[in-house]
Amino acid sequence: MHPILRNILAFIAGMVVGGMVNMGIIIFGSNLLPPPPGVDVSDVASINAHIHEYSTIQILVPFFAHALGTLIGAFIVARLAVSRQMILALVIGAFNLLGGIMAVRMIPDAPMWFNGLDLVVAYLPMAWLGGKLGMRGTA
Repeated sequence: MHPILRNILAFIAGMVVGGMVNMGIIIFGSNLLPPPPGVDVSDVASINAHIHEYSTIQILVPFFAHALGTLIGAFIVARLAVSRQMILALVIGAFNLLGGIMAVRMIPDAPMWFNGLDLVVAYLPMAWLGGKLGMRGTA
């Protein structure tokens, strides 16, 4: 397989698997720790109206979803890519960071500590770590 095609497929695999991990944690977390009564999780306005009713652990579930989704996605791309593994891993982090910025803009009433933690820790550092872990043992 041509190296560029393999890198593209590795990137797609990293994005898809990372997204699946992210959503899996969100769904599992919502089942384990249901949102406050009256919240429609499919409606951003409902989440915004009730964000102050969420417990700290409920608010941390999306952080862990974002961080682990990015980590796994970056690991996958670094493990499967033929070259430029770290660059591709960081691009996974950058794409996820853009999603995180969009989420912060959609839920402006989320606690500032969460927004800072999420945007600073969950994306680029996790992509770097996933890239390092994925490259371990490769040439």
